[in-house]
Amino acid sequence: MTPYHQFVQEILQCLDRARRHPLGQFPPAPRPALAHDAPKALFFSPHPDDECISGGLALRLLREARMNVINVAVTQGSKKERQEARFQELRGACGYLGFGLLQTVPGGLEKINLKTRQQDPAHWNRSVEVIARLLAEHRPQVVLFPHERDWNSTHIGTHFLVIDAFARLPQDYQCYSVETEFWGAMDDPNLMVEMSANDLGDMLAALTFHVGELARNPYHLLLPAWMMDNVRRGAELVGGQGGPAPDFQLAALCRVRKRVQGNWVKTFEGGKVLPQSVNAGTLFG
Repeated sequence: MTPYHQFVQEILQCLDRARRHPLGQFPPAPRPALAHDAPKALFFSPHPDDECISGGLALRLLREARMNVINVAVTQGSKKERQEARFQELRGACGYLGFGLLQTVPGGLEKINLKTRQQDPAHWNRSVEVIARLLAEHRPQVVLFPHERDWNSTHIGTHFLVIDAFARLPQDYQCYSVETEFWGAMDDPNLMVEMSANDLGDMLAALTFHVGELARNPYHLLLPAWMMDNVRRGAELVGGQGGPAPDFQLAALCRVRKRVQGNWVKTFEGGKVLPQSVNAGTLFG
């Protein structure tokens, strides 16, 4: 047996121990004091739990840039009998992280996917109007939502829902977009965000408030492995093919753009790495 056999066995043993950890029974993590007029970041999460899984940069913006991060629950899942429970679980997760929480409509929006966008324009337009009103009311400096190829039909639908909502806003409204990934890896991320062990630990603890989902699949335990793999991918996709590997172990990958006169444009050339030593707010002025 080589040391690498032991390395693999220790990882699996650690995962097995983690299966016995409690779910959703933690007091809120420390939340920084925010100014009454703190700039806002709206996170449009397709499902309850995405705010924890893909919210790495959002958490850093709250803690480092003192931005008022608000999670928008686009849907509350497709099972009507679970929608209210999922919203309450979401309330616990957001409360743990220190995120604000907005409900789109009671029970959440329904049928947010490309099929609805193409075949039921009346329903789609009503849903777009809900998102456009939230954007117009809160005027966020940063908007986070899934990228257009994030595999899951509701993730992809949420991307186009937000894009279509922006088309209804005045062209002179400027803000930054952060497109996230989970189900489908991005081909062209331009930002690799280092995540500290403490921040990732808080994301995992928050994710355990989604007890109903984790009861059927303890997917929260694999989040560290996914973020480790993001470092491998990001070293090439963001840092450049053949470039040196970063000296950290956990990361989230994103695509950042800016809305200028109604168009989404690059904010910087090439790729950028955001280490823990740099305040996340520097990305957005």
